[in-house]
Amino acid sequence: MEPALSENLMEAVLASENVRQAWKRVKSNGGAAGVDGITVDEFVETIRTSWAGIRESLMNGTYQPAPVLRVEIPKKSGGKRPLGIPTVCDRLIQQSIQQVLTPVFDPKFSGSSYGFRPNRSAHEAVRRVQELIRSGHRFVVDIDIEKFFDRVNHDILMMLVSRHVSDKRLLRLIGTYLRSGVKVDGRVEPTREGTPQGGPLSPLLANIYLDVLDKELEKRGLNFVRYADDLLILVKSKAAGDRVLRSVTRFLEKRLKLTVNQEKSGVREADDTNYLGFTFTREGKILWSDESYRSFRHRVKELTGRSWGVSMKYRLSKLSTYIRGWVNYFGIAEYYRPIPELDSWIRRRVRMCCIKVWRRPRTRIRNLKAMGVLLHTAIRTGCIERGWWYLSSVLGVQNAFTNRWLKQKGLVSVKELWCKIHYGNEIRPKLASC
Repeated sequence: MEPALSENLMEAVLASENVRQAWKRVKSNGGAAGVDGITVDEFVETIRTSWAGIRESLMNGTYQPAPVLRVEIPKKSGGKRPLGIPTVCDRLIQQSIQQVLTPVFDPKFSGSSYGFRPNRSAHEAVRRVQELIRSGHRFVVDIDIEKFFDRVNHDILMMLVSRHVSDKRLLRLIGTYLRSGVKVDGRVEPTREGTPQGGPLSPLLANIYLDVLDKELEKRGLNFVRYADDLLILVKSKAAGDRVLRSVTRFLEKRLKLTVNQEKSGVREADDTNYLGFTFTREGKILWSDESYRSFRHRVKELTGRSWGVSMKYRLSKLSTYIRGWVNYFGIAEYYRPIPELDSWIRRRVRMCCIKVWRRPRTRIRNLKAMGVLLHTAIRTGCIERGWWYLSSVLGVQNAFTNRWLKQKGLVSVKELWCKIHYGNEIRPKLASC
């Protein structure tokens, strides 16, 4: 049966197995409570007694979603990004809808769309940009859609959804979610446009909306990469880029009723492009951006701050978790040179935290001796009256808190993680020392 022609998609959304899978996803994602103040853990008790009534109201079209709770989170580039937090109940329902509609829409999406799709990732998008640069597309048309998630036109979106969804109950429910309102500073405001970021359904709706743009770019024979609303079009000359920028801007504004940020959009050379946290050389080599690198160092400084009053075990656990996550994403960068220095800097930060616990010279001498440091070295180290950062680099401290000791305590190595990504489990001999 063709899903687009089905009149019973709401039954599929509310099928026990589908809801069960949706709940597992919502529960694993966690997240804050919505406007009702009910957390994920608390909702477990609520759903047992209220789900039958909720299901009935969904089936007969009387269910009314709660407004989303508007919060603002800081952006890496400065400023704040609005985020809408639905209630746990609405997250469950949206996730159930998303699981049913994804198989309907995803096969029809463009192969150049990578964001929020099954078996696709940001890494694939970055590598596709790399391929295009290496094939001679040295100019990038970078189009910034201003406040995309806040500007989605509801009428256009619902028309696009209805092309493949004929169940009027489900269409009505999706429309109700779009118009459910947002709670800001205790006041509920209507939502006449936009699909708030934060709900499980929002990324799919965004892809449905922007697939119109994808199909237009494909019809024109353009090479592009899109990850959600982050769009790059790659061309071979500056003149071609200027023409594309003008025509695509007109299409977005007239056909999709969106606004292009003229200040942030433009035609750039490939090595002047920042995409999904990465930059590229003229030859197509992938590098992490300066901004991503600065953000990493800033976060490491926070996790190794001397005034953070936590145990060393907890500190190293949080630090190593963050390092693994960062390298898993940015480790595809083909730039090894700063990595040994980065590892050395992180270890020195950790040693600074370790030695700071031994405030008094006598305590430092005694503990350094206990960790196998020679007596005269321990005395010289213990008597140094300089700052903790300086002390972390002296011989006695390095002999006490060796690289091997730090690794045994749980500190991971950026170099080892990076080498696993690029060379597998075997570290190249020329990279073996840091």
